[in-house]
Amino acid sequence: MESLREFNTSTRILMGPGPSDVNPRVLKAMSTPLVGHLDPEFLVVMDDIKAMTQATLQTQNELTFVVSAPGSAGMETCLVNLLEPGDEAVICIHGVFGTRLADIAERCGAKVIKVEADWGTPINPEDVKQALASCNPKLLAIVHAETSTGVLQPLEEISKMTKDAGALLVVDAVTSYCGTDLKVDEWGIDALYSGSQKCLSAPPGLSPVTFSQAAIDVLDNRKTKVQSWFLDLTMVKNYWSGAKRAYHHTAPVSAMFAMRESLRIVLEEGLENRFKRHQKNHELLRDGLEAMGFEFLVEKQYRLPMLNAVRIPDGVDEALVRKRLLEEYNIEIGGGLGPYAGKIWRIGLMGESSTPNHVNMLLAALKQVM
Repeated sequence: MESLREFNTSTRILMGPGPSDVNPRVLKAMSTPLVGHLDPEFLVVMDDIKAMTQATLQTQNELTFVVSAPGSAGMETCLVNLLEPGDEAVICIHGVFGTRLADIAERCGAKVIKVEADWGTPINPEDVKQALASCNPKLLAIVHAETSTGVLQPLEEISKMTKDAGALLVVDAVTSYCGTDLKVDEWGIDALYSGSQKCLSAPPGLSPVTFSQAAIDVLDNRKTKVQSWFLDLTMVKNYWSGAKRAYHHTAPVSAMFAMRESLRIVLEEGLENRFKRHQKNHELLRDGLEAMGFEFLVEKQYRLPMLNAVRIPDGVDEALVRKRLLEEYNIEIGGGLGPYAGKIWRIGLMGESSTPNHVNMLLAALKQVM
């Protein structure tokens, strides 16, 4: 076979729904020489990651770790461990990822009670209240930051309703983690998953998760085996805790090095400072886009600061504009999904991609292209 040339990517400016730009410190960490996944030095790295994940999620949950797979595996980890055949689960759907939650719950053999809202709007707590009262729910699952629409879902009222119904609260925080306030303990979240490639600005492929004691009690009292061997927390948790680490799988060592450095960068900046930065850059982008005649999909009080969904103006070939942004300016933005395919752009301001420079580059490029 003829040898292939060395592969080099273009230097992109990542302003889509993920991944985001990565700090050079993180790329440098990935190039650290490998050690074994049970090496004492790597176990220290795992301990560091656990402690910093707890800090960034604002939780004391002992079972807090990183799944060796992307955010969708974190979603499965939460549901396959907490649901058994015949359980009733209330699933809130207001975009692509609520739909995915319902699909996985059904694959677990659960009876799914759906609470739906129009895409681009948050879930109505009154609808949640009625759904919880209509069944004997094991859990309620909801997306905090719906990446497909740019909706930031308020959680505290729904959390109280869920607790009053005796159910666990499961939260998708893939896009909100490290970009906007997320208080696991204060908000009564029992199981949460995220991803490494959004506001954390690490490479894709890892999923931070956390489980409350109530969730662990449900896991410990299962009557059936977890349907996934790889994601079975009854085994995985023994790799992440305890004096004697039990082998479960070969961890992605280089990705873990990157995760550790990304978390260090977040904590150096400080959570509150990071949240303010994302909000400030969102407002800068909003003002610039509205001055050009763009309208946002989501009402102001429910907009994600890190994922901006804007309507395509009449007469604009949205795919052509995105293509020209990529080819002529190396700027990536995302198109719409589901009913909003071809109707909105999804502009990411996540982590390292949330700077005034990113905003101004995009606005200038859009003015030229359009």
